[in-house]
Amino acid sequence: MKIALGSDHGGYDLRLAIKAHLESRGFEVQDFGTHTKTSCDYPDYALEVSNSIVSGENDLGVLVCGTGLGISIAANKVKGIIAAPVSDTFSAEMARRHNNANIIALGGRVVGEGLALKIIDAFFDASFEGGRHETRVGKIKAIEADNL
Repeated sequence: MKIALGSDHGGYDLRLAIKAHLESRGFEVQDFGTHTKTSCDYPDYALEVSNSIVSGENDLGVLVCGTGLGISIAANKVKGIIAAPVSDTFSAEMARRHNNANIIALGGRVVGEGLALKIIDAFFDASFEGGRHETRVGKIKAIEADNL
């Protein structure tokens, strides 16, 4: 599985820890940066990661900013993206199982590294259940299609 990874300066350190963790689990990771701690704009990284998923270059993504909120909002503006900002393992698992999220977003100033890696594992160890959830995700996609 190919994973796209991106962050702004607020998620820089946590992104590096997540990258190392994902690689240790055998995932192929494409890191879009940022590659410095200099202040930068999270929408730029959300867009790069999102576009790589929509194009099929990567399967899933991880985004990190200070809170996980702004970067997920930006990612969700890209057609085909379902980005879930999470700060607990249960929500991470359900984002995949019930919502078919293709990006997980975390806050580098919200969750510590230990919890973040557990959240990452919960997300990547889960898979979409389909069934009644497919109907609901289909309705989300219909809203997106009707509002372009």
